[in-house]
Amino acid sequence: MSKKAFSLVELLVVISIIALLTAILTPSVVGARRQANRVYCLNNLRQMVLAADNYAQNNNDYYPIAQYSWQENASTAYAYCWDFTQVTENGQSKTIPGLLWEGETIEKVHQCPSYKGGITGFNDPYTGYNYNTSFIGHGQGEIVTDAYTGSVIINPTIPGDIGIVLPAKITQVKKPHLCALFGDGQWRSGANKFMRSPFYWDGDYDFDIRKDGTQGYRHNKMTNVAWCDGHATSQKELYTNSTNKVRLAIESYNATITDCKIGFLSPDNSAYGLE
Repeated sequence: MSKKAFSLVELLVVISIIALLTAILTPSVVGARRQANRVYCLNNLRQMVLAADNYAQNNNDYYPIAQYSWQENASTAYAYCWDFTQVTENGQSKTIPGLLWEGETIEKVHQCPSYKGGITGFNDPYTGYNYNTSFIGHGQGEIVTDAYTGSVIINPTIPGDIGIVLPAKITQVKKPHLCALFGDGQWRSGANKFMRSPFYWDGDYDFDIRKDGTQGYRHNKMTNVAWCDGHATSQKELYTNSTNKVRLAIESYNATITDCKIGFLSPDNSAYGLE
């Protein structure tokens, strides 16, 4: 008995049905993947807050310093950062876990699953997040003065450089549920791991290194933020308020981008400050 083959019309109908189902299902699959990445990212940020709390418990309530460098001797130098530290010995460099981890080996937590770009100024193996440097982490070269005495706040326990500014203490954060600690970092040239407030504040006068610390709205036009009290959220509100130079740079960049715009978490410093 001869077998009946598909006719050309029947074959075209089957192909059309498959194409239609693919068109219907593909956005759902992509949407599900994006949602999974957003949740994964939020979990990464929560882990960093837990690590910061643990660090503070072991260091007299201080959060980790955002960054500083130390030349141990003629052949050995350290570029300390909150996430990764670069060690150079006899001209050879290696990357180790940063101050946040106190020697532990958690590294992949620093890779946002939705971020595929590079990092500005560093050779870190994982990237995508930034740390509230303006008000929490501070660091080397960040000039902060005491509002009452006018004296420069420094960390006398760090060897070698009096320009290293003392980080904030957990107890100084008056509204931890409203103060950003970590988030999705991004700037025009790549991920910048130092989160900055949109405006300068009393005593915060370092203009050069503060301009690049915006957030990346990469999770379906939202950005993820972990707050000092430990909760993490996704935020749609994007603000470009800042000095004219910074505002124009952000708006110019955003005008050319559709999927991952950059901006600040609040129209002022309220999402970053200690009060």
